[in-house]
Amino acid sequence: MTSEDPRRRIPRTDHLLAHLGVIEAGQRLSESAIRAVIREAQDAARVGSVAPDEVESLVLDRLAATSGSSLTPVLNATGIVVHTNLGRAPLSTSAAQAIADAAGYVDVEMDLGTGRRSKRGVGARQALLDACPAAEDALVVNNGAGALVLATTAFAFRREVVISRGEFVEIGAGFRLSDLMTSTGAHLREVGTTNRTHLRDYSEAVCDRTGCILKVHPSNFNVSGFTSAVPLAELRPLADEHDVPLIVDVGSGLLHADPAIPDEPSITQALEAGADLVIASGDKLLGGPQAGLILGRSEYVQRLARHPLARAVRCDKLTLAALEATLTGPEPPVKAYLHADPARLKERTERLAAAVGAPVVAHDGRVGGGGAPEVPLPGWAVRLPETVARDLRLGSPAVVARVHDGACLIDLRCIPEADDEPLAAAISQSVQRRGSGRPSGLADDRIQVSAEEGLT
Repeated sequence: MTSEDPRRRIPRTDHLLAHLGVIEAGQRLSESAIRAVIREAQDAARVGSVAPDEVESLVLDRLAATSGSSLTPVLNATGIVVHTNLGRAPLSTSAAQAIADAAGYVDVEMDLGTGRRSKRGVGARQALLDACPAAEDALVVNNGAGALVLATTAFAFRREVVISRGEFVEIGAGFRLSDLMTSTGAHLREVGTTNRTHLRDYSEAVCDRTGCILKVHPSNFNVSGFTSAVPLAELRPLADEHDVPLIVDVGSGLLHADPAIPDEPSITQALEAGADLVIASGDKLLGGPQAGLILGRSEYVQRLARHPLARAVRCDKLTLAALEATLTGPEPPVKAYLHADPARLKERTERLAAAVGAPVVAHDGRVGGGGAPEVPLPGWAVRLPETVARDLRLGSPAVVARVHDGACLIDLRCIPEADDEPLAAAISQSVQRRGSGRPSGLADDRIQVSAEEGLT
């Protein structure tokens, strides 16, 4: 290398590490992560990709854009309220603050008054019972699948789970509840047919080998036409006769009936109809963190709590804190988005459309997450060229829209109003980068989100 070689001007690592901006980045990133960014910038200069005098600014820019997590916050413009690919329920401000407060040392298993060990999750349990008076007791585990595994193991290991063939459910990524249950050592006793199951089918199957009777709310699909199913109230006497628990997996975690989704079963309804135990997810219609909720008769809840497997599926302090804050705090975003004011939603959409020069089209959102699979959430969307969708996903802020019928659809239902202006700026920048100019008007037809799209 000669004295005139420009590579000699590449900033040294120790000089870059001493830069105030790099030192400040050390509050968020480890030294090894910072050194990796520096090496990448120096290597780029060595091969001529950037000029030596651009290395410092490149390092600062990359450090500013790097966080301690690879997860990227996004604006959900799909119109799907509980979007599994985007983390399901967004937490309320109260729940997010509770997580931050619980990040350090907290009294998760200590009575500060006595200084002795106490039970875990007391606050979250009480919050659940206060929110659902129909339950005698409650238990929180890591997720809905964990709750089902615990119940199946505790009540039906080497015994039979009596379940209707019409309630065999496969959810995202090929995950089947039947496979989950058989993995615990339980045997499935299938009754009825896919479309019709009668009380006599259950009566003929329940015997001394029965560990429990299980009803699963069909998630992600509806069976219509020549159908029949057995209501919980009719199964209650059968369960009493054979002294076996009647367990219901309602899935979505709706605490009480909601007129916006009248066919979606709630935890309270299931308990009042005769269920001994009800299993649900915490991060769907409840609007909280990922958790498995088990509510019902104290006798059975305590049996699960004492089972050795309960330790393996218990949730951490952050989940407990977020769940309690969701239940005791203000309305979580999921409920607000589900019941978004149509007039305000249309007004915001028209304002965004005017700002970016695009048409407004009618658009049906969805509940998502397996909830109310065929119930539309009528609304509107800004229709953009399909080509801007990728740029929006990779932009800042990252925007995930719905791509359908050759268009990129921006639905504001699940976007906080405070983000409308940043969203408009992101769209304008993406359209300009694509050289599309002002999008041309397109047909104002109603575009529906298919049930399958809301379930990923």
